[in-house]
Amino acid sequence: MADHRQSAREAIRTSGFFSDDRIASSKQFVNPEQPGYVGFANLPNQVHRKSVKKGFEFTLMVVGESGLGKSTLINSLFLTDLYPEREIPGAAEKIEQTVKIDASTVEIEERGVKLRLTVVDTPGYGDAINSKDCFKPILSYIDDQFERYFHDESGLNRRNIVDNRVHCCFYFISPYGHGLKPLDVEFMKALHHKVNIVPVIAKADTLTPKEVRALKARILEEIAQHGIKIYQMPDCDSDEDEDFKEQCRLLKAAVPFAVVGSNQMIEVKGKKVRGRLYPWGVVEVENPEHCDFIKLRTMLITHMQDLQEVTQDVHYENYRSEKLAINKRRAGAAVALGHSGPAAVSAAKEGQGEEKDKILLEKEQELQRMQEMLARLQQQMQQQQTTQVAGANNVQSHHV
Repeated sequence: MADHRQSAREAIRTSGFFSDDRIASSKQFVNPEQPGYVGFANLPNQVHRKSVKKGFEFTLMVVGESGLGKSTLINSLFLTDLYPEREIPGAAEKIEQTVKIDASTVEIEERGVKLRLTVVDTPGYGDAINSKDCFKPILSYIDDQFERYFHDESGLNRRNIVDNRVHCCFYFISPYGHGLKPLDVEFMKALHHKVNIVPVIAKADTLTPKEVRALKARILEEIAQHGIKIYQMPDCDSDEDEDFKEQCRLLKAAVPFAVVGSNQMIEVKGKKVRGRLYPWGVVEVENPEHCDFIKLRTMLITHMQDLQEVTQDVHYENYRSEKLAINKRRAGAAVALGHSGPAAVSAAKEGQGEEKDKILLEKEQELQRMQEMLARLQQQMQQQQTTQVAGANNVQSHHV
């Protein structure tokens, strides 16, 4: 536990994926000659080596209107180019454009640790004149990934399940308004119980520091007013050191994150920095005094495991419970209607656990009743044949 916290603290300070302390911890072994040595103290090292060998998976969704710098920010966060061949549509094309789902996967390796990163972009969101239902394709995509994972988890081979569930959603808020738009409220209310939503104020360099603070307060007020549940970072343990507690406090206070993205390297005072050059000066992306870019990346990296756990324990479990309840109702309807064809077979396949056993038992009882009925019919037919033969013999003896 101490190694894990130390690595988290180091990752916060360096803004890297994994720290040298965590990598080095896999090489630390307890001396078997020590008195009272058993060996289970090396279990964390075994888990670490297995996890590093297997690699990690993470799916990040970015949602927001066009022109807010979503692609630029993602490329800046992970120091890679996820959209090398993207073409920006013109104004005429945007009028007829509908919301699409564009998933890009890249393999990132840092200090021997592999991360399979999938970024799900949503071009066309909020660009139409009537954007009332533009978030429905996004909702369907999230449900489809839950359904795929549910199907794989319920199958026979569950050893190599690919986790494509959306673990985090960066929702980009325009800096030009006075808070949340009606579309922002509707989107977050529709998806806050299915995915971890992290609100992000895009292009924060268009605002003064005072305007940024006012916009953050306004957004948080509207989020609370509409009952929207955004991702809440976990609290620190009481035995954490003060530096780590302060870092966590600063991250929580920065929500919603006001960020600036840039893929250009600019020389400032003899040093190359990632930023944007303006006539009045330079905005450094990785300068905490200029924007919350470092805080956003630190939050994502240091809480990546927690984002996956919340997705598994909360959002996916809610979907799974609803799915099992629907399957139970379908199975009950099929049995009540007395279907012996595809409907009952489908219901039996979809039912899980005890419900499946119950359906199979009812089918066996129904089959047994049918066999008993068939036996009675055969017995009646034999009796009729016997009666007919006896009657025929009586008629023949009478004629004789």
